[in-house]
Amino acid sequence: MIPSPLAYVPRRAPLQLASPIAAVAFLGSFVVVAFLFSNPIVLCAAAAGAAVAGLLAGAGRAVVASLRAGLALALLIVVVNGLVTDRGETVLARLGEMPLLGQVNVTAEALGAGGVIALRILVALIAFGVYSACVDPDRVLRLLRPFAGRSALSATLISRLVPLAARDAARLREAAGLRGPAAAPAGRGPLARRLLAGSLDRAVDVAATLELRGYGLAGTSVVRRRDRSRHDARFVIAGTMIVVAAVAARVAGIAAFDDYPTLRVAAGASALGLALAVPLLAAAPFALEAQRRRRVRRPLAVAEATRA
Repeated sequence: MIPSPLAYVPRRAPLQLASPIAAVAFLGSFVVVAFLFSNPIVLCAAAAGAAVAGLLAGAGRAVVASLRAGLALALLIVVVNGLVTDRGETVLARLGEMPLLGQVNVTAEALGAGGVIALRILVALIAFGVYSACVDPDRVLRLLRPFAGRSALSATLISRLVPLAARDAARLREAAGLRGPAAAPAGRGPLARRLLAGSLDRAVDVAATLELRGYGLAGTSVVRRRDRSRHDARFVIAGTMIVVAAVAARVAGIAAFDDYPTLRVAAGASALGLALAVPLLAAAPFALEAQRRRRVRRPLAVAEATRA
């Protein structure tokens, strides 16, 4: 069975080797950019930066899965916002009276505002997908247990059980397809109910196991050595630079966006420069590590050629 795209897979990539704090600071910087700006150009750049980080970390399947889920949700948000909001002067369609909605006029401004919300959600989904596939949940639990043991355990269980639920859904669909042509088709409703029942059964089993292992008892926490990596500084610096550049641009009024009364998107050199800087900074830690590896391998190759 192919594991879920969101399941953590150990790799020797820099993002997987970095500490959870550094990885969260790096991936969280893209979400910060998404919620600081409404300009679609900058939002697309933040999504591209998170996707570049995932691809360079070997989590391409997680990026693709997040994009699929995010695009479907984005389309729904744009359509709903276009139907329920009639702000704006650029009317694209007059749909007349609708039940519960009244007079519906689809405006370009309403679609643009919905697109901004959808892009923000897309950035958050990609960043979470890369986090789920690249950050070891056990390291997160060890890191947070001395400070917030219950919260750390809950977060770790979520990051573990979400990929399991996705894998259960794939198995149920596969099993439904193997029932044969004579069997009644299994709709989404029965599959969803079976998935929910299985998830509840697993939750009860996990709770019983945790109780047997003494997680509900009060006890002293064991403080372990901090899990550090040589990659931490690069990811923290890259994430900090992304946030600082975004905050400075926001304060300076760069990359502005207005959706009322008419759409206005700032697409000057400053906005394009900020949009270009985000994916470049996202790729910088991986490029530095690749350059370091080339420097290490070059003397070894020369030594092997000399011995030959």
